[in-house]
Parts: sequence; structure tokens; C-alpha cells
Amino acid sequence: MDPGHPKEKPAAADPAGNPAGGQDLHLFLQTLQTLWSTRELRQLREEAWKGFATLDDPLATLLDIMDASQGCGGRGPSLEAWVARELERWLQAHPRPGPAQGGPALKPLQARAVRLLTAGPPSLVEPLVSIFQLQDADRSPVLAHIHRLHQEGKFKEAIMLGTKLQLQADLDVEKMCVPLLLQDKVGLVERYVDSLPHLQRRLLALMDSWCQPGFDIRVVARRYPQATLKLERLSPRALGRQVLRLLEQYSLDPALCPSVVTQQRLTALRYLCYKRLVERSMSQESWAELVQGLVGQDEWLQEQLLQLLASQDDVAMVAQCALDLSLPEEQLPATVVAEMSQLRLQERMAKAPSEDGRDDCYRLPITREDIHFLASWEELARHEKALLQPGQVVGVDLEWRPSFGTGGRPRVSLMQVAVEGHVFLLDLPRLSSPAGGQAPHAFSRLMSRLLSDPSITKLGYGMAGDLRSLGASYPALAQAGQKLQGGLDLLQVHRQMRVADRPAPAVDGAAGPRGLSLLVQQVLGKPLDKTQQLSNWDRRPLGEGQLVYAAADAYCLLEVYWALCREPARFHLPGSLPWSLGLGRSERHGTREPPLQKASASPRQVRSPEDVAPEIPARAFRVVCDSMLRGLARTLRCLGVDVRVLHSGEDHRQAAEVARQEGRVILTSGLPYHKLRAQVGAGRCLAVDCSLKAQQQAKAVIRHFNVRVTPTDIFSRCQACNCDQYLKVSKDVMKQLVWLSVHPGGPGGAGSEAPHSDGEQETGSTPEEAPGGCTYDPTCRWLEDADLQTRVPATLANGTRLQLAGIPAGVLRRPGLRHFYCCTGCGKVFWEGSHLARVTSNFQEVLEGTPCPASGPS
Repeated sequence: MDPGHPKEKPAAADPAGNPAGGQDLHLFLQTLQTLWSTRELRQLREEAWKGFATLDDPLATLLDIMDASQGCGGRGPSLEAWVARELERWLQAHPRPGPAQGGPALKPLQARAVRLLTAGPPSLVEPLVSIFQLQDADRSPVLAHIHRLHQEGKFKEAIMLGTKLQLQADLDVEKMCVPLLLQDKVGLVERYVDSLPHLQRRLLALMDSWCQPGFDIRVVARRYPQATLKLERLSPRALGRQVLRLLEQYSLDPALCPSVVTQQRLTALRYLCYKRLVERSMSQESWAELVQGLVGQDEWLQEQLLQLLASQDDVAMVAQCALDLSLPEEQLPATVVAEMSQLRLQERMAKAPSEDGRDDCYRLPITREDIHFLASWEELARHEKALLQPGQVVGVDLEWRPSFGTGGRPRVSLMQVAVEGHVFLLDLPRLSSPAGGQAPHAFSRLMSRLLSDPSITKLGYGMAGDLRSLGASYPALAQAGQKLQGGLDLLQVHRQMRVADRPAPAVDGAAGPRGLSLLVQQVLGKPLDKTQQLSNWDRRPLGEGQLVYAAADAYCLLEVYWALCREPARFHLPGSLPWSLGLGRSERHGTREPPLQKASASPRQVRSPEDVAPEIPARAFRVVCDSMLRGLARTLRCLGVDVRVLHSGEDHRQAAEVARQEGRVILTSGLPYHKLRAQVGAGRCLAVDCSLKAQQQAKAVIRHFNVRVTPTDIFSRCQACNCDQYLKVSKDVMKQLVWLSVHPGGPGGAGSEAPHSDGEQETGSTPEEAPGGCTYDPTCRWLEDADLQTRVPATLANGTRLQLAGIPAGVLRRPGLRHFYCCTGCGKVFWEGSHLARVTSNFQEVLEGTPCPASGPS
């Protein structure tokens, strides 16, 4: 027992052999070490727990075991940690009276535990802290140990020990955190300052100081030569993102980090100037309001704004912006100042130029009187019947004020619900405010009924993200995504549509429509007018342009849906009925998605001419897949399709380059779909449903592009390398090549005679009878001596080495097997087997003509 324990008793012999004295402790430890060395963990745990149950003082005995196990080599420390963790579990399962916290009986045990902790491995920290309540022990030895770890460059161990023992008040936060930040171990730093707001503020102030213009992080890094640093992760942009994330996570005032916030505002300012001055996709009113809110009285940002405006060529536009923001004329070019004078004169003459009309954009087909702004319980009650009409289709959209990452997570300001002939704009801040009387309860109840009624089809575009934003903004709607029944996400539909190329409207090099606006253009002929998208949606009352824009954003969903239901074949979508009602339902979000392939039991049924893409033979069909679709690539190659796969390190944009240069179709896992399709055009890019298995994906692709696959196409191309050139090798020649590969000193050298006769008595499996009497016999020539560069190792004239090690010995002895096939691209060897019959059977529904399942390559 521990000689320092006040209740020490003389060691007594225990007839059961339990560890009650020094000799018994030695035997107990020896037993554990023996079991530990054999890794009999179940028996080890049983012996340990049986021993713990007999102890008068488990804490003191644990320290005795650790003292005794020191110096036992590399095995000791691991066993110490295991015993400590097991005792911690045993004490939790068998609580018993022990030394009082802070009492005289516990202090000497804590002192011993601290000494062992400072000399032992890091794995002892957690169990010893828990068992001996070391956070309440004398801190001096531990603090000295932490400083020593820091001096030795063991920064991770130092901060973990300080965190476990709650020593943050006695340690310098900068000293502890800086080396971990330089090593990109932000997680350890976050745990160190967790629940300590004063340290969180100091940490963020430190990180913000690293984001100041001109700051050189390498100056800080030179103070830690012994650390492995990751400075590439500490660029101002990357560090700024971390700071903004932590500001939101800790709910701290952004004013604490002026450098990061200013840089973020500058980024937002550049973005707004691009949207207004280059794309011209924002209204002047919205632009001026948001820019004024970003710049404020910050002189540095004002200077940056002036530089951005001065770099533009459109003098009239710049002058109007300068007028709206009341910018100082002395800092503007003379041409802009002169144009400002002309604009002032026009305003006085009531001839201010208006913005160009948007006749080229989607027009809301309902009157202004049919747009209803609901901000009270009475208004909700008045329109509840129209909102909850069973069996109807509604379009749902959300709007919020853009924050550009400078003010935490934006709160949803407006919810639009469109029904046939009307749009309801729900003022979420007022409807959910406790000051609204019955409104919060009525609104929550209405939303619950609307989302959970499966008879009401809810249309959205990116619905899952919208519902997450809604739940994050209003806790009463946190379960909105889980309640959704009968939803149809048109984003999923959009990814699977095929449309003829249409020129996207562009102004002065501006980008064409994207997302929902692109879908509206493709289906209805004109894109959405997005000039009000980046406006202040928290403002009340909303502007007239905002009201019309919000209504159009929701109502266009109805019109797109109706058009797709009327003419699904025009967009190569399945069926002529509303396929939203019962197909492809997503378990996760309650949304419905149209299936990628036709859901008919007869895939080859007659379709309308505009629905059928021109037929293309499998061997002429060329595709490029991203690295996430390797299973699909192998399956398509199995059917004879020419498939190129991007390497894991290649950017998705490389797919577009390959597609253009080699005339290939892009198959993508979905995320970069719209970007890629914009580069290669509609009909040349397909988003593949990753929830399907490779066989299902392949069938969907074959049907989508109307690819004609015949039985002779199967295995006409190597699944491994995509090569379509084989050499046929007789069984005798293959035996010789395999024998030489394991006996390189055979014929032609000093060795035994190689096996040669195919007429010898062979054992093994009986010949497989191919269904239909067909066999695999691709068009290829026999291997000749001139095709071999060397026989040992077996290498083709083009340098490809045959992969002979992949041939099982039993295959060479199989009766009835006549020859093999070698891929000239990668050297892979194939032989006749049952694989062809399985593939033919699996793809029966997409094969052209009468299939002939047969034995084929294995």
C-alpha cells in the first residue's frame, strides 16, 4: 500500500491471492502483464475488475501499480494507461466512499498522481485527472511540467494538459495558442478557450492582428523553429474565415476584430461593384443602400470605393453612383464630376434617366392586387383557406438581407407562398415576434399544416437549404425540414433536364442567367429579373420593386412546373403525367425527385419523336467521368462505351476541356453540374444520381442518350484501362508464359522442360455450357512471336507487361478452356467464364436485338 496514506495497514497474506500486499501486488501486476502481452483483453479485463473489487483503497493501489510498472520497457506505459482507464470505468460502475475532495487523505494521493503524470505518457492524463480530481490539486508541479513541455516543443501535449486540468487562468493564452495556430490545430485551441469568454476575446484579437494589411506571419513563425508549421493555411483570407466562424460560434461582437471585418467588407464592396457596374444585375437603389451600409464613415473603405468607381469606363453610371452616395467630388475624376453636374441638372428639370426596362425578363402574370403582404394574425386568418387548400400546388421561396459574411448568419426576412392566381408574402419578423399577440402561434400552426400535408405539392428550388435557413432563423420552425411531406425540388429536376441550346442574355460581358433564372429561361423563354435579389429585405415597408420581384420568384415555380407537366418529352423528362406525385421520394427531406431513367416497365416503348435522342452505337459513345463515378465508368466500359475518368487530383473544369477536345459527354456526380454544362452546352453534360448503384446509373445513362448496346459490345473494351485492342493467346502459349514467369531459368536457359501439351489428362471443373450455345469471341488476332518484346517477363512489343500473376492455377487446368485474351493497353488477362452471362442478364432490358448470353471473360 501507499506508505504516505494515513490509513496504511500492514500487508496481510490473502489466501485468494488478491493484491492486498506487496507480494500480492507483484503477482497481480505480473498476471496483468502476461495477459497484456498476449492481448487477451477480455480475460485481462475480468482479472483486473476482480482484483479491483477486493481492494480496500483502489486509488492508492493504482499508484502502487504504476510505481511498480515503471521501467518495464515500452510495454509498461501502455499497460499503466489501460489499468488507469479500467479503474476509472470500474469506479463509475461501482461508486464507493473515498477521500473527500480537498481533504487531507486525498492530497498525498494527488501529489503522487501528479508526479506520475508528469513522468508518464499523455494517455495517463485523462484517467488520472478524473480519478484523483487533479484539477483541485497543487498546481505548481503541473505548471512547471507544462512549461517544460512547451520548451521541448511539445505544444500539443502542453495545451491538452492545461485544458484537462483547467489551468487556463495560470497560463498565458498567447503562449499556449500561437504554436498550435501555426500548426493548423485550431480544434485544440478552441477546446482550450471553451466556455472562457475573456480568453475567446483575447484569442480573436490575436488572430485579427495577424490579418492586418502588411502583417508577415513568418516573423511569428521564426519564434518556433522546432514546430512543423503549416503557414499556407494562415493566409489572410483563410484566417479571416476562421475568425468570422469563431465570432459567430462564440456570439461575440464583430467590432472585436476590425481588420477581418474591414477586409470582409472590402470583398463585399468589390462584389457589389461587379454586380452593379459590370453585370448590371442589381438595381441602383439596392446597390446604393447596401454600399452605404458597408462603407459607412470608414475613410479607408471610402477610399477603396473611390478607386473601384474610378476604374470603370461607364462615366454616367459612376456619376450616378457617386451622387447616390454623396461622395466628395474633389477625389473623383474631372469627367465624372462633369457628368454629375449634368445629372443634377436633369433632376432639377424632372428628367432623371430611368433604368432600362426589363422586357427581356419573365413577367409576373398576375396583377399587383393579387400580391398580398401578410404581417398580422388577422391577415393570416383571412387567407388561411387559400394557403391550405388540399390538393393544390404551391411555390415556396425565401428572402433575406445579404450579410456578405460580416454580420453572422442572416435571418430570413420574407417567405413567399404562391398559389394559382395569388402570391402571399409573409413578414416573418413580425409574424414570429412575441409582440404580435396570437400571430406567432397562428403562423407556426399554419406552417406546420402547410408543410406536413402530403396532398399539397410544395415546389422549391434548393428546398433543403431554404428550410435549414428558416429553422435556423426561427426556432419554432426548426423542424420544418423533417415535417415536409409532398415537396418537389425543381433544382433536382433541373439537373436532369435536356434542352436545346439557347443563347443566354448578356450585357457588356456580364454572365448569363444561373440557377432558378436559368431554369425559367429554358422552360418559359425568359430569365428572371434578379436586380432586386441583393437588396435590403429587412427594410419596412418593402419597395414596390422588391414586392414584385419576391412574388415573381415564387410564382415562376408554378409556371415552370405546369410547363414541365404539359410537355415532359420536350425536356426529356419521364412520363406525361405529374411525375412529382409518387416518384423518387427523398427520405431525408421529404422532397420528391424525378427519376433519372424512365420509370416504365417497358423502357423501349415507343416515344414521341421530339423525346427520342438520335441513336448512337455504344462503341461510338464517348464520355468523361469525374473521379467519384469510377464504378459507373467500369460498368459503361463493360458495355463497350469509351470512358475517360478524371484522376482524383484533377479539377472538375478539366472535364470540360476534355469534352471539348475529344468530343465527349460529361458525366458528373452533380455538384459542379451547372458550371460544366455552361461550358459545353445543354445535352453534353449529365448529373448522375449517386444514390443509385453503378448498374442502375449505367442503365440511366444508356437510356438518356439513346445508346444502342448489342451483345457483341459487351467486354469489347477493357474495364481497367479503356483500351479496345486485345490479342488472343492459345492455352498452350499461356501455360508456357505463366510457367516462365515463375521459372525464369526454363527453356532457353538452365532449367526444366516447360509443360506444353493440351492433350494431357486435366482435372478441375467441368466445362460450362453457355446458354444459347454462344461463346465470347471478339474480333482480334492471335498473339505472335513478333508481338512479344520479351518472354521473361512477358512483355508486349509496345512495352506493356502481361499481368500473368492474376491468373489462378486452376484456370489453366480447366478442361474446355481454349484460349485467353490480353489487353494491349494494360496487360490484363481475360478468359472465358460465366461473367458474360451475368452481365448479359443484368442488362437484358437495354440490349439491342435478341440477346445471346454466353460464357465470357472472367
